[in-house]
Amino acid sequence: MTVKKGVGGDYERRMVIKGIDPLILFGMRDSHLRLLEAELDAQIIARGQEIILRGMEAQVHRAEKVLQELIYLANRNGLISPDDILAVSRVTDLASRTREQSESTDSDEVIVYTRNGLIKPRTEGQQAYLATCRQNDIVFAIGPAGTGKTFMAVAVAMAALRDKLVERIALCRPAVEAGESLGFLPGDFREKVDPYLRPLYDALYDMAPADKLKRLLETRVIEIVPLAYMRGRTLNNAFVILDEAQNATSLQMKMFLTRLGNNSRAIITGDITQIDLPEKTESGLVQIQTILRGIEGIGFAYLTDRDVVRHHLVRRIIKAYEKNSTTGRTKPGDPE
Repeated sequence: MTVKKGVGGDYERRMVIKGIDPLILFGMRDSHLRLLEAELDAQIIARGQEIILRGMEAQVHRAEKVLQELIYLANRNGLISPDDILAVSRVTDLASRTREQSESTDSDEVIVYTRNGLIKPRTEGQQAYLATCRQNDIVFAIGPAGTGKTFMAVAVAMAALRDKLVERIALCRPAVEAGESLGFLPGDFREKVDPYLRPLYDALYDMAPADKLKRLLETRVIEIVPLAYMRGRTLNNAFVILDEAQNATSLQMKMFLTRLGNNSRAIITGDITQIDLPEKTESGLVQIQTILRGIEGIGFAYLTDRDVVRHHLVRRIIKAYEKNSTTGRTKPGDPE
């Protein structure tokens, strides 16, 4: 977002449209923009994915807030109508409802718009994580539970798909037993491993309407698979995520990283304090920090208990286990 004073004291702001096809917002032949101009008493100029707002300062700020709300509606519903524009522009409490979000949100930090609002970094660690993702093709995100490693990885992947930087997304996890035995679970193999993949589905459903996500899954634009199913594949024009990577062996980690084809990116997430591999089996995520350190295009992002965004007690629990691990004999990977 840029701001400057226009000719004759007029105020000007520039917005870059993210998250939707500009045609949905602008309307055929800019019909939506003309309606907005009439309602908001501000000049609105569309140039590709950029919008220029001009007018008195208060009018421009109001127009900006209305456009932010319309972007949210368009992302959630897949379209907006003239009635939506009129309703949003005439809601009397819109300024107070959106002021806090508008003032606290840098548009460069927004990853995706969802039905629940904006997804953006909420801590310094997450901001560094996002910056690392934007600067590198392969990123390793390492940190404790609740720091948003997986959620932000899925958001970055969805943004890349939205912006047509990639053609598909592949998400995978190792199907490693964490105190339970797969053999005792009911159903066939896919039904047995589905619980291991459920957190990835949960993250996706937070970011896309159910019907849209269903289509993406059915057409395999988005694919969720156990890590073992990645062997022998080459993924071109894809965004690939390996979650719970602390439970990937050294050989599995090498196998995963060598799946990347042309124009592909990857984020690998994990918590090295919760390794469920058999004793004397080295975690690929632990080993890779030494092997790939310093290679251009590969970045490492480290999150800590200060980046926990779950219940406030989760941070205290993590600290308690860290303290206990230095004095007791509790296995680091026992509780989530």
